[in-house]
Amino acid sequence: MNAQQEVPVRSAVTRWLMRAGKALSPQLGQSLYEVALLTPLLLTMLVGVVELGRYSYISILVANAARAGAAYGSQSLPQSATNYATYIQAAATNDFQNNGQNVSLLTVQGGFPGPAYNGCTCEDNSGVMNPDPATDGASAVNLCTTASTEPDPSTWCPAGQHWVVLVSVEAKGTFASLFRFIPSLSSITIDRTSTLRVNQQ
Repeated sequence: MNAQQEVPVRSAVTRWLMRAGKALSPQLGQSLYEVALLTPLLLTMLVGVVELGRYSYISILVANAARAGAAYGSQSLPQSATNYATYIQAAATNDFQNNGQNVSLLTVQGGFPGPAYNGCTCEDNSGVMNPDPATDGASAVNLCTTASTEPDPSTWCPAGQHWVVLVSVEAKGTFASLFRFIPSLSSITIDRTSTLRVNQQ
C-alpha cells in the first residue's frame, strides 16, 4: 500500500505575500539605515531652529526695553538728564519683566559715551547735526553738559540751526542657550541702543 504524501497547496495570496516580503526586505533595511544616518542631522536642524527663534525673541525684547527707557527720557528735558537715570532704567527693566523675562539678565545704561543718557547738538533745516551724536557722541555729551547751564541754549547754535537734545539708552541682555553642547554659544550678550529726540516744549 503506497502512502500518499500530501503536497501543500499554496494559494495565490500566499504566493503574492511571499514575493512581496522578499522584495521589501532589502528596501526596508536600507530605509532604516537612511533614517539612522539622517536622524542626527534632522535633530541638529530642529535644535538650531528653536535656538534661533529664542535668540530673535530675546533680541526683540532687549531692543524694546531700550526703546521704553528712551521713550520715558524723551518726554521732557529734566527726564532726559542723568539724574533721572533710576527712572529711565526702571522703565526699561519693567518693559523687559512685563514680557516674562528675568530682570537680572538685563543691564541698562546711557547710550552716549560716559555712559550718559543725554546729548545735545545743533541741527540745520535739512536734518544735518553738528556734532553728529552717532559719530561724535562725546562732543554731544560735552556740549549738552556745558549748554544746559545756560539760560538760552539756542544761542550755542549758528544762525539757521536749532538746538536739539537727544536721549540714548543702551540695554544689554543675556541669551542663555537651552542646549549647551557648544560652550562658546551657551551664553551670548545682546546689545541694543535706542536714541530719541527729547520733547523741548
